[in-house]
This record gives sequence, C-alpha cells and structure tokens, in this order.
Amino acid sequence: MPDLDELLRSLRVWDPAVTALPPFDTDGVPADPLALFTDWFAEAVAAGQSEPHTVSLATADESGLPDVRIVMLHGADADGWSFASHAGSRKGRQLAGRPYAALCFYWPVLGRQVRVRGPVTSAPSREAQSDLHARSTGALAAALTGHQSEVLASPADLERASAAAWERARREPDAPVPSWTLYRLRPDEVEFFQGDAGRRHVRLRYRREQQGWTRELLWP
Repeated sequence: MPDLDELLRSLRVWDPAVTALPPFDTDGVPADPLALFTDWFAEAVAAGQSEPHTVSLATADESGLPDVRIVMLHGADADGWSFASHAGSRKGRQLAGRPYAALCFYWPVLGRQVRVRGPVTSAPSREAQSDLHARSTGALAAALTGHQSEVLASPADLERASAAAWERARREPDAPVPSWTLYRLRPDEVEFFQGDAGRRHVRLRYRREQQGWTRELLWP
C-alpha cells in the first residue's frame, strides 16, 4: 500500500512547467460578474484546461449537513448558472428541501477558482427537456436509465437498464424524461481567485445588492 503522507509531501501546486499564473488587474474588471466569468472560462479553454465546464456543487440535506459532487455546467446567463439532474436524485431532493447551493470551478492550468453561491430554482419542464435533447445520445441514455442515487442490487441490473436506455435513446432521440430538471443558481456572491507564486493571491468578490453588484477585495 502506498504511503499517503509521503505522496502528499511529494506534490507541488502550480508547477511552472505546466501552469501559468497570469496577473489579475482588478481595476479593469466589468461591473457584472458574468462578463468576467465568461472571459475567464474562455481563457481556461484556450489554455488547454481539461473539462473546464465541470464544477463542484455543494448542497445541504434536511439536517443542514453539507454534501458535494461534480456536475457539468449547462450554461450561465442573466437567469443564473445552470446544471441538471433528476428531481429524485440526492441533489434534487436536497435542493427541493433547501433551495440554496454553491458552485466552485477550479482551473489549475491558470491557478484560478471561481466560487458562486445563491438560491436555486427549477426551470420550466419544456426548457429542461429541450436542454437534454440538445445533448449527446449518451446524455439522453443516462437520463433514461433513471434510478439516480437509488441502491443498486447488482451490476447486472445496471447493465440491463443501461442497454435498454441506449437502445431507446438511439431510436427515439426526443424521448421525454419527466424527472429531468434544469436548475438555475442565481448568485448572491461570485468570487474570483487568482493564484500567485508569492502566495499573494488575488481574491475579488462580487456581492449582489439592491442597486446592483458591489466589488471588494479579500485577504488571501
């Protein structure tokens, strides 16, 4: 068995050979965090960041205990940052009981994080179905397989359900999945973090107020 402590001590963050730490001039940022997020996202893609659209989603259960997992960003606009899942999944049940969540993007190739948190609402069903059917056959097959977060009796059960779902997805590319839900997180706060080799990291937080967005720097 490998020695975990030894492995951890051997690792370094932001190896100069593979990581660029660009400067972050907070004086010239846009008034709306969505515009800055779009710029940073495009820069992460251009820098070769793998799967930059994956994001950690944090929710809380009925007791207020935190939960987190990786999901895929489906879009970001004036209505909020969007992701999708089955309404009956663990995250779906938690959002139904406590409709507030946080997202965290991490793009290590640039030493950047973006943190977003705020209330979550469900988009109309027609939008959720349209979003699903615009995606790949595999995405539809996964949604049609269903039973997300339920106990699985055996791998064979998954094999059979998945095979049937793939067959239907190919045969019926517009097959409805009533439980599929498109969620939108409308941010109260958005924080942009730029790493610095001297550990003088730059943190810029946008806070939504009645008159619009307020910007402030945070100590690292």
